Amino acid sequence: MVNIGNSWDEILSGEFTSEYYLKLREFLKKEYFTKTVFPPMGDIFNALKYTPYENVKVVILGQDPYHEKGQAEGLCFSVPKGVKAPPSLVNIFKEIKDDVGIDNQSPNLINWAKQGVLLLNTSLTVREGQANSHSDKGWEILTDNIIKKLNEREKPIVFLLWGANARSKAALIENKRHLVLCCAHPSPLSAYNGFFGCRHFSKTNDFLIKNGEMPIDWRTE
Repeated sequence: MVNIGNSWDEILSGEFTSEYYLKLREFLKKEYFTKTVFPPMGDIFNALKYTPYENVKVVILGQDPYHEKGQAEGLCFSVPKGVKAPPSLVNIFKEIKDDVGIDNQSPNLINWAKQGVLLLNTSLTVREGQANSHSDKGWEILTDNIIKKLNEREKPIVFLLWGANARSKAALIENKRHLVLCCAHPSPLSAYNGFFGCRHFSKTNDFLIKNGEMPIDWRTE
C-alpha cells in the first residue's frame, strides 16, 4: 500500500483502503504494466512527500502531469534540472520576474515544495502523449479530499487556482481563514487573459507575513 512517509499517511489512511482507491490501484497496475505512464511509479506522491500536511503554506493546483518523456516528477509544473522548461512554466517564471524580481533559470520547483508549497495535480498520473488520459479514474476523489483536509486546517493557507479546472475546486475551500486567488492558466493559450499581471506571488507572501508566517522564496535554486 501507499507509504508517503509523513503525516499524510495518517490523514489519508482511510482513502487508501476505500473502494474507489482500490479500483484506481488496479487500473494503475495494468496501465504501468502495459503502457508508458508518467511519472515513474515511485514519484507519484512526491507532492505529498516533500510537503507534509502541517507544513503546507501554499497550494498550487495543476491538472495532470506532463505527458512527455523525462518531464513529470510528481510536482505540478515542475520538471527535473536540465530539462527544458515547458511553456506554462516559462510563463510562471515571467510573472515571478515581473512580480517579485526573481529571474529563475532552473525548471525544478523542489525548493518551493520544501518551503511549504504543495504542488498538487488533480490527477497524479498520465499516459505518455495523452493529456487527461487518467482523469475520472479516481484521482480526483483523492485530490478533492486532500483539498478538503487542508480546508480544515486552522493555520491559514493560500490556494492558487489557475485555469477553469483549478478554479472549480474553489467550492471545496469554505474556511474564511484561507486566501483563494484565481486567474487564467499560465498556458500560452490563456496567460494573456489574466495570468500575466495577477501578482499572485507577492500577494501570497503579503498574506503569509500578515499571518505570522515566513514568506516563500520563489527562487528555484
